[in-house]
Amino acid sequence: MTQDTMIAVIGGSGIYEIDGLEAAEWVSVDTPWGAPSDQILTGHLDGVKMAFLPRHGRGHVHSPTEVPYRANIDALKRLGATDVFSVSACGSFREEMAPGDFVIVDQFIDRTFARDKSFFGTGCVAHVSTAHPTCARLSDAAEEAAKLAGVTVHRGGTYLCMEGPQFSSMAESKMYRESWGCDVIGMTNMPEAKLAREAELCYASIAMVTDYDSWHPEHGAVDISDILATLQGNSNNGRDLVRRLPALLGKQRDLCPHGCDRALEFAVMTAPDKRDPALLAKLDAVAGRVLG
Repeated sequence: MTQDTMIAVIGGSGIYEIDGLEAAEWVSVDTPWGAPSDQILTGHLDGVKMAFLPRHGRGHVHSPTEVPYRANIDALKRLGATDVFSVSACGSFREEMAPGDFVIVDQFIDRTFARDKSFFGTGCVAHVSTAHPTCARLSDAAEEAAKLAGVTVHRGGTYLCMEGPQFSSMAESKMYRESWGCDVIGMTNMPEAKLAREAELCYASIAMVTDYDSWHPEHGAVDISDILATLQGNSNNGRDLVRRLPALLGKQRDLCPHGCDRALEFAVMTAPDKRDPALLAKLDAVAGRVLG
């Protein structure tokens, strides 16, 4: 079974557009979960359908806690997205993952506490697996695109997602690095990755290192001016990377070999006669395939 590819890019700090998009148009998408972060930029690149959503909104108006994660994922699903790439800034816990480098994340530790983390709940309970929260097929494409763009890329890494908006204390930074074995830290990939899995969307995380967080003996406290300087260079490389994704993924795709697009197959636990019709109506886009 094949379907048309639609690549969705969720751009974080510094990534607010896709260069070279043909027939580009900003469209509004209504969702049962409220408005997404902004309108979504749609178009084609190398003949492949594309969608771009600025995670923080144009002008960076949403804090990490206030990003409407459920509405964002629902909106992309409604538009027909099949493959989602998250591009975001991060701090590094590893000397070898230096500012300016890219990390293709494959694991997360979720330390957020003030965000809605699921589409499901009372009236329709579901449990999806996030043992492997990113799609290896998309991560392969992201790694290859980074190499073609000429950036230093590290394949694999654990992303600590903190609530924010403040940066870590030195004690927290050392704990995440030394005791927990994390590689990078950011504020936005959770619950985004979990929601993408619930929506049966393939998801990959491209983390752009801006700083060494506060653990580094020669780095000290995170300085936003230093971050912004690195972010500028990362943004140019990030847009170059994104431009290369359509050629790598192609105009059509088969079923995901890792089952990302079938994550809900056996996940819904609530008996059909006990399901809340109001909640089912809200789940029409993300779970319509299994709820009928």
